[in-house]
Amino acid sequence: MEEHLEMDATALADALTRLRRAHGQLGGVISMIENADDCERVLTQLAAVSKAIDRAGFKIISTGLRHCQAAADRGEKPPISAERLEKLFLALS
Repeated sequence: MEEHLEMDATALADALTRLRRAHGQLGGVISMIENADDCERVLTQLAAVSKAIDRAGFKIISTGLRHCQAAADRGEKPPISAERLEKLFLALS
């Protein structure tokens, strides 16, 4: 059976906000490139998009860790193993 972690969207509101912001920023970067904007400005905006996506990913992992810890505190088997969460975390870094 494959492990999976279902999380409430309200617990991930910050990650969703970050991803929406990154989505808008990425559209701006694409427009900047299409309009032959200044290279330094393009790279600055691209770095901001990358950082927003990274932070969203770490927020999701953090939420997953709290969810699993809460299950363990209730004496339940966590929905995903610590090893799998660690692998997901390392995939982001």
